[in-house]
Amino acid sequence: MNAAKRREIFTRLRQANPHPTTELEYATPFQLLVAVILSAQATDKSVNLATRKLFPVAGTPEAILQLEESGLSPYIQRIGLFRTKTKNIIATCHLLIEQHAGIVPDTREELEKLPGVGRKTANVILNTAFGKPTIAVDTHIFRVANRTGIAPGKNVLAVEQKLLKVVPKEFRQDAHHWLILHGRYTCKARKPLCQQCLIVDLCEFKHKNLAEASTK
Repeated sequence: MNAAKRREIFTRLRQANPHPTTELEYATPFQLLVAVILSAQATDKSVNLATRKLFPVAGTPEAILQLEESGLSPYIQRIGLFRTKTKNIIATCHLLIEQHAGIVPDTREELEKLPGVGRKTANVILNTAFGKPTIAVDTHIFRVANRTGIAPGKNVLAVEQKLLKVVPKEFRQDAHHWLILHGRYTCKARKPLCQQCLIVDLCEFKHKNLAEASTK
């Protein structure tokens, strides 16, 4: 895919959604961190259902530590891998208080030292909480980047590095959100909604579902 086509893709995505953001609900960087940890192998909807009850009761590291694992688990038990996530969140709260005065760090190195925080989670926090032009590659973005031809790669790191290289600077801050939303609602895994896609004429996917898009 050439640079002009990529620029047009992101221009259209921006026109359709000028101010994209995460669908996770949060009020502070710490709450976003907890929500992202919970979102691994879970839907944003299920996470929001849990945190709407959790955060009013315990929305800070100190408050969650007061709950302890036994008190935190009931809030998140409907989320996949909740036992592991409970342990990670409690351990993360301990580290935040002991090493960062309860404040979420704004560097990748320090974020990735927190239990339950890998590269993808760190990228989300750096981008969404701190406004840094990182691109967190999840399954949606990996699929969209490869399927459309925007930034093909064999693994998530390769796709991330390719996106950081080819996405024009003016779009880099919001590229993560545009691509994840496009993958979640339009460029779906099993049956992409090509007939509803605003970049269908730019996409390089060879097996487009254009049955209802003959007039496009």
